[in-house]
Amino acid sequence: MYDEKSKKKTMKYLATSREILHLNLPLGTKDRWKDYAAERGISVTELIKTLLEEDMKKNNFKG
Repeated sequence: MYDEKSKKKTMKYLATSREILHLNLPLGTKDRWKDYAAERGISVTELIKTLLEEDMKKNNFKG
């Protein structure tokens, strides 16, 4: 059951452990990315993370 106590814990976790990234994309891009990610069996978030991490590794980024 999702109650106010659970909501408060979730909000605290999000505020202390997660970051949000907003993207301004051309119309239709999000749906294309969602479809592609779904074909791979992952979320768009996981797709973006994987692609960026692979590119950073390929280019020896140490940041």
